[in-house]
Amino acid sequence: MALGPEAFRDFFGSVPAAVAVVTTAGPDGRPLGFTCTAFSAVSLDPALLLVCVDEGSRTLPAVLGSEVFTLHLLAAEGGEELARTFAGRSDRKFDGVAWRRAESVPACPVLLDGVLGHAECTLERSVAAGDHRLLIGRMERVLIREEARPLLYRRGAFAAWDSAWDAAPAQIAAGA
Repeated sequence: MALGPEAFRDFFGSVPAAVAVVTTAGPDGRPLGFTCTAFSAVSLDPALLLVCVDEGSRTLPAVLGSEVFTLHLLAAEGGEELARTFAGRSDRKFDGVAWRRAESVPACPVLLDGVLGHAECTLERSVAAGDHRLLIGRMERVLIREEARPLLYRRGAFAAWDSAWDAAPAQIAAGA
């Protein structure tokens, strides 16, 4: 008996997930992007990450064609609006959004506001997996804003990373 989509969503929706926006440019140079919570680290050497993309995504063909993308980790401050904007199907997602071209993968848009950090990537591999595609990207350049707090998503709601977590690494190191 196959597991239904509701049970799948309930299971994974019960755990808070960091929120990201993936961007690239279409063949005409027009910026494209989508919101995702399904991404992870893959390898330290070489530095690889994984992004899961719905096969129906309008951005996916552009990523596969250009073989470059930028993964933006969203910040609690300003990130929710970006997450909602890029989750939609609009052709005007970049209207009113501050961005520039990436340095190491020039075709990719880099979002400037509401972002904790970003990784500029070249596509290493694409793997079909059910109704999604797994994109494995080689991280060419990374920028982080240390002062920003991550944006989280759980059960249909956004929240900021709890500041109590910020003290945890220091407590662990001190043997607390």
